[in-house]
Order: sequence, then structure tokens, then C-alpha cells
Amino acid sequence: MSIEVMQEEWLYSEEQVRALLERVRGHASAERSVYPFIRIVAEQALRPSEARKLRVSDVVLPERGLGKLTASHRGTARDIPLQPQFAEFLREWISEAGLREGDLLFPSGRGRPLSAPRYQRVWEQAQEAVLPRDERYSWRLGEPIFILRESCLVKWLGMGVSCLAVAELAGVTPSWLALRYPHCFRAENAEIDWDHLAEVMALPQSLTS
Repeated sequence: MSIEVMQEEWLYSEEQVRALLERVRGHASAERSVYPFIRIVAEQALRPSEARKLRVSDVVLPERGLGKLTASHRGTARDIPLQPQFAEFLREWISEAGLREGDLLFPSGRGRPLSAPRYQRVWEQAQEAVLPRDERYSWRLGEPIFILRESCLVKWLGMGVSCLAVAELAGVTPSWLALRYPHCFRAENAEIDWDHLAEVMALPQSLTS
């Protein structure tokens, strides 16, 4: 199965993500779950399908230290650590929304999972408001929120987080990351000691005489 390459210029910068989230937060009052839902995709690199299925019981939010959420994809579960700041955000959201242990973490108004048309509409409005004018009618307008997960994974790789750790957090393989984001694995700036390499690769003297 081939993996489509995600070009560097297709992704959102950290500043753009922040601006998009701010816009969503201020214009999603009709569906309160939309903002925390989109934020967890953007900051924890969850698949939207994983975030929609999360329940309150899937998160552990201690008063201090790291929290944890358990996401599942195609029957495989993985634990994702949550920084104290994000754990506090979720704790406040659960309290504000009056959610209980077995409830969906991001329910619609009727207690069902958020529908894609609902959050996608808010997301598209944020794109229209935040994107530079020359990008409003480009491929980016209407891009599903999955692009936020992609941008987060690339940010982690760019910060120097090992591809093994990123793969584990994202629920993918290191080889998938390398094929999906090849620009993150370029060796353009790597310093190679060519003399040492030649010395290591040289045949033993007995074979050259």
C-alpha cells in the first residue's frame, strides 16, 4: 500500500494553528464541544475518529503531574501522556460541561458523537477568517481538520522528538512517518566525517596486498 507524501508547504505553522484555534474558540458557542474537540486533534495529534469516540473514562487527570488519555484505532489502544496544562484544560471542560464517567468526552447537543458536518463547518469558517487572502481560495480552504494532526506530528519531529516516540504517540510506524514526511528526515545539515567514513569502509590491508 503506497503512502502519499505530505509536502512541507501544505502544513500549518504553529502560529497559524494557534490563530485557527482562537477563532474556533470564539465562534463555536452553538456546539460547545467543537473547540475542545478540535484542540485535542491539534495538540495531541489524535485522529478525528479517535477523538469522537473518547469518553470521560478514557482520560486520567491527576491534580498534579502528567495526565493520560487512552485512544483506540482499529481495535488497538495506546496511551498518550498529557502535559499538566492540557490535563487542566480537559478537567475544566469536563466540569463545565457536566460530563460523567461514561459520557462521551466531546458530545453533541444530544449526547451523541459530534458529526463531521458540524465541526467541519466551524473549521472552514476559521480557515476563511484566518488564512492569508492569497490562500483563501487555494487547496487549503476546506481542508479537513485531519491536517491539524499532520501539522502536530511534523512539529514534534521538528522539535527533535525521536521518530520512535512520535510513531508510538500517533499510532503509526516509524517507516510510515519517514514516507509521509520525508522532508523531516533530510540529512542536508548533517555533518559527515568523510575521512573517518573512508577509514571505516576501507578493506583490510591483507585483502589489498
